[in-house]
Amino acid sequence: MQQQSTPGFVNVRGAREHNLKNVDLQIPRDALVVFTGISGSGKSSLAFGTLYAEAQRRYLESVSPYARRLFHQMPVPEVDEVDGLPPAVALQQQRGTPTTRSSVGSVSTLSNLLRMLFSRAGDYPAGAPIIHAEGFSPNTPEGACSTCHGMGKIYDATEASMVPDPSLTIRERAVAAWPTAWQGQNYRDILTTLGYDVDKPWKDLPQKLRNWILFTEEQPTVPVYASFTLEEVKAALKRKEEPSYMGTFMGAKKYVMHTFANTQSAMMKKRAAQYMLSTTCPECHGKRLRRESLAVKFAGMDIGEMSAIPLKRLYELMGDRLKLSAAADKKHPEKALVVQRIATDLVARLQVMLELGLGYLSLERSTPTLSPGELQRLRLAVQVRSNLFGVVYVLDEPSAGLHPADTQALLRALDRLKAAGNSLFVVEHDLEVMRYADWIVDVGPLAGEKGGQILYSGKPEGLAKVRDSLTAGYLFHGTDQVHHQPRSASSEWLQLRGITRNNLNQLDADFPLRLFTAVTGVSGSGKSSLVSQALVELVSAHLGTTLPAEEEAPDLAEDKPETLGGRISGGMEHVKRLVLVDQKAIGRTPRSNLATYTGLFDHVRKLFAATPAAKKRKYDAGRFSFNMPKGRCENCNGEGFVMVELLFLPSVYAPCPVCHGSRYNAATLEIKYKDKSIAEILQLTVDDAHVFFQGDDAVHHSLHVLREVGLGYLRLGQPATELSGGEAQRIKLATELQRIGKGNTLYILDEPTTGLHPADVDKLMTQLNLLVDAGNTVIVVEHNMRVLAGSDWIIDIGPGAGEEGGKIVAQGTPADVAKSKHSKTAAFLAKYLSPGK
Repeated sequence: MQQQSTPGFVNVRGAREHNLKNVDLQIPRDALVVFTGISGSGKSSLAFGTLYAEAQRRYLESVSPYARRLFHQMPVPEVDEVDGLPPAVALQQQRGTPTTRSSVGSVSTLSNLLRMLFSRAGDYPAGAPIIHAEGFSPNTPEGACSTCHGMGKIYDATEASMVPDPSLTIRERAVAAWPTAWQGQNYRDILTTLGYDVDKPWKDLPQKLRNWILFTEEQPTVPVYASFTLEEVKAALKRKEEPSYMGTFMGAKKYVMHTFANTQSAMMKKRAAQYMLSTTCPECHGKRLRRESLAVKFAGMDIGEMSAIPLKRLYELMGDRLKLSAAADKKHPEKALVVQRIATDLVARLQVMLELGLGYLSLERSTPTLSPGELQRLRLAVQVRSNLFGVVYVLDEPSAGLHPADTQALLRALDRLKAAGNSLFVVEHDLEVMRYADWIVDVGPLAGEKGGQILYSGKPEGLAKVRDSLTAGYLFHGTDQVHHQPRSASSEWLQLRGITRNNLNQLDADFPLRLFTAVTGVSGSGKSSLVSQALVELVSAHLGTTLPAEEEAPDLAEDKPETLGGRISGGMEHVKRLVLVDQKAIGRTPRSNLATYTGLFDHVRKLFAATPAAKKRKYDAGRFSFNMPKGRCENCNGEGFVMVELLFLPSVYAPCPVCHGSRYNAATLEIKYKDKSIAEILQLTVDDAHVFFQGDDAVHHSLHVLREVGLGYLRLGQPATELSGGEAQRIKLATELQRIGKGNTLYILDEPTTGLHPADVDKLMTQLNLLVDAGNTVIVVEHNMRVLAGSDWIIDIGPGAGEEGGKIVAQGTPADVAKSKHSKTAAFLAKYLSPGK
């Protein structure tokens, strides 16, 4: 039946993006519409993949083909028709490209206002010329400190950083900064030709020679006799023997600096960075600006100092200046006018950021150090002040990373956008946000293939009658009550003393071992500083393990966490292993997927190699990997698709015409296991594979655990690039659950419920409790009250954010913390504890 278009509504017909099953839908404009459903049900496919993608496509059709190339264009959505859809703005949780030149000030545009204020109304030294606004930016030639180029730090490679062990000889790689492969050998051979002994310990070489090897700018080219000793080289030179090749020398420091500046390889850049030391720039003292710019003051501060104070203090300062400027001196009425105009705008913008719980941030804080939730709220603050009208804002879990006390402020900000005549389409799992909505779209009933249908679309109260909805149970039928008897505290505690990091100052904290502990507190209170930074670093240093390296290429100016103060004073004798289960991607390319990451694929490939047909052809397990030349399709190199460039449109990925997307060559696909090829196995969902591999214990166990953490809907071959942060975290958790050891492992998870429906949170809690039952310790940083209610011990940090936080305000069992008079968490937690707790 043809659905009629309704005025005042967005009408969707035949949406088939991802797992959506030919969906027809009407949703009101000028309203707060919440899309909900369990993880993988299809709500993001509807909100972002269909509605936002279609709005963007229409807008881009109105701009010139040249301008179109400058946008990150989403694929054209699979939908028959969408009408009544206004222009859309997406506020997602992706970070974009992290760069330290991007800061809270630049994203919020507050820095521009501050520069204008200093330029037009600053107090200049006597006789100094006026500096234009760009002269107060470290990112312009006019403003940047000439010594550090606006970075605030200078970088150097020293003898100590490049030669960590001076007892080694050059042949034993004393000059660690040189490359380890052929090129390093090449430099050693050149030194031999130049007559230097590479078998003498570095510390015994003359200082003059050591300085030349490390710091020379000379690049002599000499004949090289590969692997000859010093004596053999001398003899060869005397005989004028033909050399292996001519080699050019490069000093170690020159090599490090050149590699860091010019390499395209993130790994090479990372390696070079470890031999460089950073120190605060002696010229600008880390403020990144020229002396002339720093000489201009406003309210007694230079712009560097003002950018470093929390936004809350900046708000108060500007408010005070506004009062003063009203009674300004008569000599400079134009200055008073500038202060009045700019400070009024600054105060209004800052007020929104304070309402969104961001008052603890400073303007200079670089965006790579913000959580995705903080970044999304920062963008939201900009939109609230932009005064756009008639726009659809599509938001992805804006409550992520927010304490319930901060969620109220978020809802007020959304109200302001709605009151200005905009529509809000929000993908959300938070029950408070759902209760606040004008309209709910519940997608389900389950995930993946078993989802993709609209169970309900209407006012929230109507959802109570929908039987198939898992959401309805939590919103209306008391499923949100948590029945949990906390385990009694053991006598063994992991004791941290004198922790100093970010806003923590000499904090002492005790974590009970072999229990489930939740660390909570308002956003910015210091939870992650305590658990994900201090605790993780101290425990890994104690165990002698290295932390997982960042995948991104290092940006040297990045705000590295401050040096850590504090120590572990007891309890480490009971911890043998540390496992950090974070939300970072499980791989950066489509070649990494669920099956390869969990190790499941190794078992599957062995099963194929053991078939009679494979044995007859002498195919080993490697033949069934799409990364190996012998088994993969050579046309697409095992990618399964080829990229088609469309000049002014987004490049499209089409299935490979040779293997039709299967990734393998024809000969490999001829081998079948239980009538399925290896490519068909990768297309199975975890749920389907669980049935298919019924008789194989190793594979079956892996699949069982993946289902238990709520990932039954994912395909085995689902590329890592298509997984959300929450899915990646649960895959890591499942990988760990496959090998639960004898206990004595410390598991640390930061916000594991991000992106999870309450029903999936229950599954997650069951699995985490299994870890504790096996004698392990689980510590989560969490705002989800259902997780807190189901934990054994809570540590509540606060009372406020930033400078007003960093202290333990309450700790104990959930029932104890719920009674605390000092805790902002107590009132919210009490609602979830079942009566009689």
